[in-house]
Amino acid sequence: MFLGKNLTFLRRLHHRMTQEELAEKMQVSRQTVSKWELEQMLPEMDKVLDLCALFGCSMDSLIREDMCISDEALHHIRTQTLPAFRYVKYTVISPEPEDDALAHMKNTAAAHGDPAPYLIGWDFPHLTPEQVNLHRMHGYTAAWVLKTGAAPEGCTVSLQDACRYAAVTIIRPFDAPFRIIPNAYKTLMTYMQVNHLPHTRKKDIIDCFEYSYQKDGTEYMDVYIALDE
Repeated sequence: MFLGKNLTFLRRLHHRMTQEELAEKMQVSRQTVSKWELEQMLPEMDKVLDLCALFGCSMDSLIREDMCISDEALHHIRTQTLPAFRYVKYTVISPEPEDDALAHMKNTAAAHGDPAPYLIGWDFPHLTPEQVNLHRMHGYTAAWVLKTGAAPEGCTVSLQDACRYAAVTIIRPFDAPFRIIPNAYKTLMTYMQVNHLPHTRKKDIIDCFEYSYQKDGTEYMDVYIALDE
C-alpha cells in the first residue's frame, strides 16, 4: 500500500499544500492527515473518494500505485506564460538525432549573425513503425528562437502565440539523462493532474519542449508542457 507516501507527494505538488490545508478541505484534524500519511490510520471510504476528487486520481492509483517520483535533480515546478515568439526549426530522424539537429540550428544561427542562439528542442513523433522498430530511429526537432529583427534570409519562420506552460527545472540533466529527463516529464504530468491543469494540443502551439543552458558553470534544462488557457 502506498497511500501515505502518495498523499504526501500529491499534497506537496498541489501548490505545496500543508497538512493543515488538506485537513481543512477534508474536514478532519491535522493530526488525522498526519496519521494517514504515516499510515497509522486509514481514511474512511468517503474521505478516500474526496481525496481522489481533489487530486484528480483514481482510487487504485492513490492506494496501490507508487505515484511518488523522487528526484533531487528536479526543482521549481511551476506554471509559466511564455510570450509569443518566432522560430526556425529543423528535424533530424536517425538513431541519435538530438545533437545533429541542435548543431545544425546552432550553425544556421551563427551564419545569420547570432553566435549565442536561444535553442529549444522536442521529440518529432511522426515516424513509421519500420523506422522505430526495425532501424531503431527516432526524430528530434531543434528550433532557433529568433530575436527581434528581420527574418533570416532563406529560412522558413514559424510563429507561436503566447501560451501557458507547466514547467520544471532540472539541475545537471545529463548526469543521468535517460532517468532524469523522463522523470521530469512524469512529474509535470502528475503536477498537471493534481492541479487540474489540462494539456493542450493546439495546432500552432509547441506541445512540449526542452531548453538547455548553463549558469555559473552548472548545466540546467527547463522542460515545458503546454496548457489550455
